[in-house]
Amino acid sequence: MKVIVGNRPLLEARSLEKSFDYQLFEDLSLSLYSKQSVAVMGRSGTGKSTLLHILSTLLKPDSGEVLINGRSVYNFKEHEIEAIRRKEIGIIFQSHYLFKGLSAYENVETATLLAQTDIDKSIFEMLEIDHVMNKKVSELSGGQQQRVSIARVLSKKPKIIFADEPTGNLDKETANRVIDALNAYIVANNAALFLVTHDITIAKKAQKLYQLENKRLNIR
Repeated sequence: MKVIVGNRPLLEARSLEKSFDYQLFEDLSLSLYSKQSVAVMGRSGTGKSTLLHILSTLLKPDSGEVLINGRSVYNFKEHEIEAIRRKEIGIIFQSHYLFKGLSAYENVETATLLAQTDIDKSIFEMLEIDHVMNKKVSELSGGQQQRVSIARVLSKKPKIIFADEPTGNLDKETANRVIDALNAYIVANNAALFLVTHDITIAKKAQKLYQLENKRLNIR
């Protein structure tokens, strides 16, 4: 089924540049619309995760700008950026960053309290973790912990989801189910997904697939 995206980008990057010991990318631009998923692939060290961190307001570019809902976020004060990150952005990291002393449910509850949203238990069923939500995080497998971290992000009801290798700890069947769940979420909630992955099978589930190489973002 073809998904019709919105008219104004939820996320827009304009002429981004970033260097550390060497230049990762230059004059990089990107638009991401509601109900749209974008995947980025590339060799290690090309700057995929750095790009995700810049777009998700965690890292300031050397030049260029990032706009979220038409607002140039790096012109804002830090507390204003934090408010956008808390209410409008969801970030799925490679590491789970769960509170090990809390139950899976309490981890999700903590995120919803901060974002002032209600817990949607259908998300647990969609990710097939409804039967483990009362268990301590320390009692869960790595794959279950990853899915709890994804449920925590989705329960915030973000408009833009940033996912950095979200299926790295999952078997193939579960990985596909997770990506299908993320794609279903963005369609149902007029949201968008920016995905970094090394898995071509997962990347091809996105509506657009880019390759980050030679400091540029190219359509594959």
